[in-house]
Amino acid sequence: MSQTRILVVVHDEPLNLAIIEECLCEEPSYALDTAEDGECAWTALEAARPCYDLVILDRMMPVLDGMALLRRMKGDARFADVPVIMQTAAAAPDQVREGLAAGAYYYLTKPYEPETLCAVVRAAIGDRHALRSARSRADCLEKGFQQLTQVEFSFRTLDEANELAQLLAEFCPNPQGVVFGLTELMINAVEHGNLGISYREKTMLLMENDWRPEVERRLLLPQFRDRLARVRFERQGGRLRFTISDDGNGFEWQRYLDFDPSRVFDPNGRGIAMAHRTSFSSIEYLGNGNTVVATVVTEAR
Repeated sequence: MSQTRILVVVHDEPLNLAIIEECLCEEPSYALDTAEDGECAWTALEAARPCYDLVILDRMMPVLDGMALLRRMKGDARFADVPVIMQTAAAAPDQVREGLAAGAYYYLTKPYEPETLCAVVRAAIGDRHALRSARSRADCLEKGFQQLTQVEFSFRTLDEANELAQLLAEFCPNPQGVVFGLTELMINAVEHGNLGISYREKTMLLMENDWRPEVERRLLLPQFRDRLARVRFERQGGRLRFTISDDGNGFEWQRYLDFDPSRVFDPNGRGIAMAHRTSFSSIEYLGNGNTVVATVVTEAR
């Protein structure tokens, strides 16, 4: 079994480090390394072969603080796709927004329940592995689609959503940033739209590590078996337009376009806001919310 490499960057908090190690070491496939400040972490990142799969990062540290390290990672192609879970003892809403907008996968406020940490770590690692797998399968198709001005796909499953998101993101000037947003919107179409998994249901499923099994179970149910989601790509002058729709009943999308501090401790619920801020030039939901149009403005030619 290949190991999942995790770098834990914690400054002068042996108790917090012990809690993290005790929680994560229960998973035999996790291999943990530690660093005491941002510069030491950067040195470890540059030396790691293969690259780390995840970084758990204190916000407040000497030498190089957590935000500076996060921005350095996201600005370096070698580490841009490594998910970063930030943790801090004091998290004002503006700090949470700043961290998520800079590319953090999740923001934990200490003290937190070990189960929350485990659920977030599993989700982050799963998302990264899914995106990397989809990227490798999409590479062989990418060149053949570069001249297309319009194309539409149907999809049903999480794997199909991940693969298509990776493929379609390659049309964009910043595929690394766009792929996150596309993946989020397309997975929403499957899980919330077609399969009717509510926000609270997903929270509990993630906490219990049952989210993917429940998605797979519902995909086989008669009432959901024939439902499809669709994604349409269009080039329109200096704009790239992605229209994603599903066969569900829609949702209260207005609640999720911005970060909500009341949901900061949940392991889900920030993806649409992050996509809105970091992946696309604009996001527009139509009607009851089962159709969303995401636009990327490209440079004028």
